[in-house]
Amino acid sequence: MTTRAHAEHKGTLLLVTPTFHGYYRSIADALEQRGYSVVSHRYDAFDSLQAKLRNKLLHELPAKVGMDHLSKAEDWSTRRALQALKDVNPDFLVVIKGDALGEDFWSEVEKRQLPRILWLYDDLKRHSYSIDFLKNIGPVLSYSKDETDQLTALGVNASYLPNAFDPNLAEPPTQRRQEIVFVGARYDNRQLLLETLRDSGVPVRAYGRQWSHHAIDKLRTWELSRPQIPAERDIPLADAYQVQAIAAAAINVHGLQAGLAMRTFEVPGMGGLQLVDRPDVDRFYDIGTEVLLFQSAEELVDLSRRALKDQIWAESIRAAGRKRTLAEHTFVHRIEDLDRRWE
Repeated sequence: MTTRAHAEHKGTLLLVTPTFHGYYRSIADALEQRGYSVVSHRYDAFDSLQAKLRNKLLHELPAKVGMDHLSKAEDWSTRRALQALKDVNPDFLVVIKGDALGEDFWSEVEKRQLPRILWLYDDLKRHSYSIDFLKNIGPVLSYSKDETDQLTALGVNASYLPNAFDPNLAEPPTQRRQEIVFVGARYDNRQLLLETLRDSGVPVRAYGRQWSHHAIDKLRTWELSRPQIPAERDIPLADAYQVQAIAAAAINVHGLQAGLAMRTFEVPGMGGLQLVDRPDVDRFYDIGTEVLLFQSAEELVDLSRRALKDQIWAESIRAAGRKRTLAEHTFVHRIEDLDRRWE
């Protein structure tokens, strides 16, 4: 656990969160700007070599060979989160995702009757929560507008809270690199798009362990083959911010994802040129002047080629996207909204 200093004190808030690229730090900082004293507990933290090996042997390997590993993983996460709840004795609780936590944790939360919020910044299908549980647990925040509407219709106290950008994490770069980049997990639709760019002669590069040709990353992902696309290893979140901003353009591919990904706000927030596949991005940005929309591989190729050649046009979109993000789409803006949801 890490404790952060606070200014105007509203009370102690326990943030129970997955590690997930370190986004919890940005959320904790924004909460502290609202006057909370924040203690962050990462329920899936594997910081030491021993913890990483334990996770591989007890959780990931059994999952690969079809053995039951979920109960052990849940027990481990639940014991640690329950201890954090007892040690901190908070005035407020925010749980992000949290479906790795078992009944003992949630029973203690109910027993304490403290103000709490469950924040789902992932699809419902990737959680194991029942609708009855979500009805009872208290305010639920979802990063998906459609899923928020679904939950509300089913009687859940749900509110829409989009993802965001942290302007304090890194400074926008001034240099540019003549290639198109993608940072994130490798899915079939993403691989196909990047291969199309490559075959069209567009310089492209992917970042992440599932793209990397490094032997260690192949072992970490239990895979030996990789697509023949220029690729780099995992990079920290601040470096990902920089990489996407330096590139001639950064691709944002969602596929079947219900909400808009973090990079939707991170790329323009850093002054990057975003090529995004979701028309509903128009809820947040003006398409054509703040971000660029593609809905086919051919459109992606055409926009990528223009981004590489037309620097005046590209720079105007970068500047407009960054201005909009800083004005409306930072974590501070999101936490202001969250702070109105307590019951």
